[in-house]
Amino acid sequence: MLKRRLIPKLQFGLRKSFRGAQPVLVVTRQFGSRRAIGDPLSQAKIYEAQLADELILVDLERTDESWPVLLDTVELVAESLATPLAVGGGVRSVDQVQALLDRGADKVVLNSAALEQPELIGRVATSYGAQCVVLSLDARPQPEGGWRVWSEGGNLDVGRDALQWAREAVDRGAGEVMVTAIERDGTGAGLDLDLTAALAQTLVVPVIASGGCGLAQHFVDGYEAGAAAVAAGTFFCQRDQNPMQCRSHIRNAGLPIRLEV
Repeated sequence: MLKRRLIPKLQFGLRKSFRGAQPVLVVTRQFGSRRAIGDPLSQAKIYEAQLADELILVDLERTDESWPVLLDTVELVAESLATPLAVGGGVRSVDQVQALLDRGADKVVLNSAALEQPELIGRVATSYGAQCVVLSLDARPQPEGGWRVWSEGGNLDVGRDALQWAREAVDRGAGEVMVTAIERDGTGAGLDLDLTAALAQTLVVPVIASGGCGLAQHFVDGYEAGAAAVAAGTFFCQRDQNPMQCRSHIRNAGLPIRLEV
């Protein structure tokens, strides 16, 4: 049986300094209320020491100013760590994908650009392999049932059904789908298990569940709903839990997960 993966998520914004714009690790709540909490590289080193299976690094700014900062940050993290690294935030072209891979990224996360130009998924998958493409899908539940996709940092309702879009993205070449429940982001209320289960039952690729972890049990719930991996940011940054403690809880629940190098 495949081991479940535990993936800390590092979101960064920019802060001004005498050296110019610098990355700062932030946490969010429902995709807003950003709070700066530290340095991305320092936190990434802590996560590797605590046996994170992968890391996800996301540029929340997604601007021309933040792009070179993202490239420099990816290069620093990749040079310092051996943990696989997926990177996203404002990636809109194959040239940008190449730039990230050249600096040490193992996978690239596509979100808004994939909605605007779905053919980008296929171009990246054809050039680098489906395993390189992580579709990031941000969703909100609908009163009538189901889930709707939102883009641009959760600010734009694109009018697409989440399950249908995920299926299309996989058909186009996405090797994984990371789903984030916007309304649960940073709340600690738990993952959207119905959404996670619906995607896991629909797709033939791994599902990464994200948005809402506040207890180690929430990771277990996500795996039991069908997620191959669970990603969390606020949980590891602000709760009295670290990846090692969390994965011990997961193993005690009878789920296969790595406990040692």
